[in-house]
Amino acid sequence: MSAEDAARGLFTVLATGDAELAAAVVHRDFTNRQAAVSPAACSLPGPAGVLASGVWLRAAFSDLDFPVVDLVHDGDRVWIRMHMRGRHTGPFVRYRDGELDQAIPPTGVEIDTEQVHLLQLREGKVVRHEAVRDDVTLFGQLGLLPGGATLQRIQEWRASGEAARAAGVIAGAAERAAAAAREQEV
Repeated sequence: MSAEDAARGLFTVLATGDAELAAAVVHRDFTNRQAAVSPAACSLPGPAGVLASGVWLRAAFSDLDFPVVDLVHDGDRVWIRMHMRGRHTGPFVRYRDGELDQAIPPTGVEIDTEQVHLLQLREGKVVRHEAVRDDVTLFGQLGLLPGGATLQRIQEWRASGEAARAAGVIAGAAERAAAAAREQEV
């Protein structure tokens, strides 16, 4: 498999949850620098963390897709510029220091944000991920910027306990996806 195929494969795994593809393109020592805002299972090394991250993203965004705009490969590094597209149909739960930071109720809006990812490869598989994402555009599309209608709904969700419930459901699903991946590694 080429470096370009491994890079594209990583994002196919996030969009689809394909465990077999995850085993083929994700190194057992994989780390994701961006996992700090996601459920704890997303920080696990290897395919388990990637599969958990996919569950987390797909819980918030249906029809998740990562169309590639540009891809450059040099040695053991791949730079990939792409869009993240989907529809916000589930809670988008974000964490800080392992604790629930924000649960954004579903808005039903289409999202489309640009991202640049730096991937490092080892043994033909992705071993490290870093990203620069246009979160300002994403938050604007979700109505989170000042004056956005979603801000009031976030406060209501937190006060009612719905945010904590949503976070628990999504973290549990991410953990189950990671556990299934770890069982396959044995």
